Amino acid sequence: MTLDSAALEALRNRAIEVRKQLLTVFSVGKTHHFGGCLSVVDIMVALYFYRMNYTAANWQDPSRDRFIMSKGHAVPVQYVVLGMLGIVDPEEIKTIKRLGSKFQGHPDMRKTPGIEAPTGSLGQGLSFANGTALACRHDGIVNSIFLVVGDGELQEGQFWEAAMTTPQYGLKNVCVIVDRNCFQSQGCVDDMMNVEPIDDKLRSFGWNAERVDGNDVEQLCAALDKTRDRAFGPFAIVADTIKGKGVSFLENTYKYHNYKLSKEEFDMAMEELEASR
Repeated sequence: MTLDSAALEALRNRAIEVRKQLLTVFSVGKTHHFGGCLSVVDIMVALYFYRMNYTAANWQDPSRDRFIMSKGHAVPVQYVVLGMLGIVDPEEIKTIKRLGSKFQGHPDMRKTPGIEAPTGSLGQGLSFANGTALACRHDGIVNSIFLVVGDGELQEGQFWEAAMTTPQYGLKNVCVIVDRNCFQSQGCVDDMMNVEPIDDKLRSFGWNAERVDGNDVEQLCAALDKTRDRAFGPFAIVADTIKGKGVSFLENTYKYHNYKLSKEEFDMAMEELEASR
């Protein structure tokens, strides 16, 4: 598919709105995963509002595309997107992380509409995606399985075991997107354990792989278009992103991986996002 300038602008504006709503949901004085949520916003917009067969009308249809947030601490972005789609109540998302709320800090598929997998134990998402793809094949369902993993997850051995499994079983409808924001909770990813060259490693395991600017919706959509060709998969997109993208003082640092904003910081962030249109 070819995106015209108006469609691209709509997606970019959607990403700004997702970031604003995300900050509104997080609010002031409560600890949240700001950095890793903001880095994946453009990926989520490209998936849900461009590529995926997933709407308020079909989200429970067995033939729907599936999305798994392997880096489960970034699920608040998915909540906001599901609210925009009309699958959950946007106002109710503001109860996030309260006792009894269906919107917790990590995804719970038993409680939250639109959530496909319980994640947060990092490194397990691709295994879940493989299992989902095998189950869909068994049931004769033709769809696509997408997942976002954090670059810190690539330090987990389970991810690489699962990465061998996907091509071994010919799961060509699986697409993994690596949020390569370069920071994990305690510092720079590669200082902890160097994960590069990610795309070359995945190719050596039998994947097709492409590297893009993960905060550029045009590049993301162009890469995701390749997943429409079943012969091309399994497909990996290494998305080079900026941790905390969209709010300058949150960017490129692990300090805001899990943090609480002051009222002054919140106001600064919202003002900057408003000015970015």
